[in-house]
Amino acid sequence: MMLYKMTIYGLLVSTLHRASSSRIASAFVAPTLSSRCNTYKRLASTTRHLSARNTNVDESNTTTANTTKQNKKNKSSLQSGREKRRTFIGMAKAVDRGQFENTYSPGGENGISFEAKSGLPNRDKPFCVLGIESSCDDTGAAIIRSDGTILGESLASQHAIHEEWGGVVPGLAKTAHEENIDKVINEALQKANMKIGDVDAIGVTVGPGLEICLRVGCHRARDLAIEHSKPFVGVHHLEAHILMARIPAERYINKDDTATEDKVLDVSARAMEFPFLALLVSGGHCQILKCLGIGKYYIIGGTLDDSLGEAFDKTARLLGLPVGGGGGPAVEALAKEGDPKSVKLPIPLQRRKDCDFSYAGLKTAVRLAAEKICVERGVEKVDELPHEDKANIAASFQHVAFRHVEIRLGRAMEQVQKEDGIKHLAVVGGVAANKELRRRLDALCSDRSEPWDMLVPPHGYAPIRARCLLGLLWKG
Repeated sequence: MMLYKMTIYGLLVSTLHRASSSRIASAFVAPTLSSRCNTYKRLASTTRHLSARNTNVDESNTTTANTTKQNKKNKSSLQSGREKRRTFIGMAKAVDRGQFENTYSPGGENGISFEAKSGLPNRDKPFCVLGIESSCDDTGAAIIRSDGTILGESLASQHAIHEEWGGVVPGLAKTAHEENIDKVINEALQKANMKIGDVDAIGVTVGPGLEICLRVGCHRARDLAIEHSKPFVGVHHLEAHILMARIPAERYINKDDTATEDKVLDVSARAMEFPFLALLVSGGHCQILKCLGIGKYYIIGGTLDDSLGEAFDKTARLLGLPVGGGGGPAVEALAKEGDPKSVKLPIPLQRRKDCDFSYAGLKTAVRLAAEKICVERGVEKVDELPHEDKANIAASFQHVAFRHVEIRLGRAMEQVQKEDGIKHLAVVGGVAANKELRRRLDALCSDRSEPWDMLVPPHGYAPIRARCLLGLLWKG
């Protein structure tokens, strides 16, 4: 599973009981199964909707229209400037900042926040949801109970398929999803000792991700919802990444889990309470958000161009490393053998005093440095360099990339602590699996004059994507 392709915003789009009232309220509410499916068809019909553009997803849904109008009128002060609350379907790569506001200034006068609502009911009786994930390169399914407990899960990996191509091939990924979707669903149900009729709703990733891959999961979820008269739940699993911090670790580490972490990384035994600061680092996104509640997020900083995960992938390919399991893990492993200060690389955005990220320039700097070493060694290609040189390049890249994170995140931590008294940090997304990053961020939190509490949801538990997808269900 390519952890660095994991793709902060999630929306639950239907109710588990038609008569139940919403506690938090919706950019994707549909009162009946039929209208839910019609809404889904609108989503699934175009790449733009499934890649999470900011748009009304069902013009016939008056609740959505009214909510959008109200959100446009709703202005209140969150920091020193104004806050705009808007219906938010998702965030695509390369528009982490400025998708909704051309004058966006992170943490400044024109900062942006997003607020959404969910149709999930308040019920004393536990309910269960089947979650389906097919946004990128692996097919995942999981059964989760409303208290956050994972009852059953399954994953079909595509590592071997994509390894020879040096990255995910959308067409091959789609075919693999089609071949595996029913198998993983049935296996998850079997592990939970349940039948499809026993679940209360069917959830699926609706974006962002590879459109043709998303369609496979969405089509199957739609068909199951119609066949078994179950609510259709659409989830943007980037928000689910954040809400994984709201689930105590013991609730989603089941008896089948075998992965272990170093003690310093075992920081997720408890649930994170609102408000908190979140750092989302993944293959397509790099953001810092102030999380005020379910569906209430204030973007402090975002990527101006490329994400941290993409930079890891490009560096891995440059060095000729295996990327079938993700470029990030490959670079991390090689970096352990190198000297992080052996190759001089520039720290991005040194002159900017905001919280945004940029990795495009660093990628270029790594390539130029590697090519220079090639000339010195008398070799034609970077992947022909001696192992020691490759390790030094990997270690130097990782060091500078993480230093960039430390600087931007440190500035955001100062800001929210001063203005809101927040001293809690959740680090989520695929790149959060990197142990060196976790070690450095742990030090960043503990070395402050007033130490911060840091939480990193455990990684290495398959299928992590389906779990993240369902993280939305945990309201604590």
